[in-house]
Amino acid sequence: MKREFPRDSILPEPTCFSDVLSLLYRLSDRLRHRARMRRTPIDIARGRRGEDLAHRFLRRQGYTIAARNFRPRNGAGEIDLVAWESDYLVFVEVKSRATGEFGTPDRAVDLEKQQHLEGAARGYARRADVDWEHVRFDIVSILLTDPPEIELLRDAFRPRRTL
Repeated sequence: MKREFPRDSILPEPTCFSDVLSLLYRLSDRLRHRARMRRTPIDIARGRRGEDLAHRFLRRQGYTIAARNFRPRNGAGEIDLVAWESDYLVFVEVKSRATGEFGTPDRAVDLEKQQHLEGAARGYARRADVDWEHVRFDIVSILLTDPPEIELLRDAFRPRRTL
């Protein structure tokens, strides 16, 4: 004979489950970061940790991540994250720093970096058959303090509007 239990008594409350899941994600991020710090140069390890934090942050903001560390065939740079937000294909540059002593991380995205991002984005948009009017460039700026400070700059810069 099959016993039926009230749903509430078996499953935890969604907020409780999401809190536990969030804690597990943060713990795995820290463990992964510590392992990276031992085997890779410190700046690369911090950059990867920043990308992990940005990925999770954007998912919580409602973005759907399509690609990470996309490199076009022509070698025109790298895009840290490619995501969808409603009808927009969003190319995200992630910048992280250990402290804000020398300014915010997003200041490192200068005109030259923007042009490299635009070149890589054009290749991705063509292959994905996305109209250039539905493309946007965001920057996620992260200070790796405890806890990390994450700032999203939507539509951070405007490229030329023609393919």
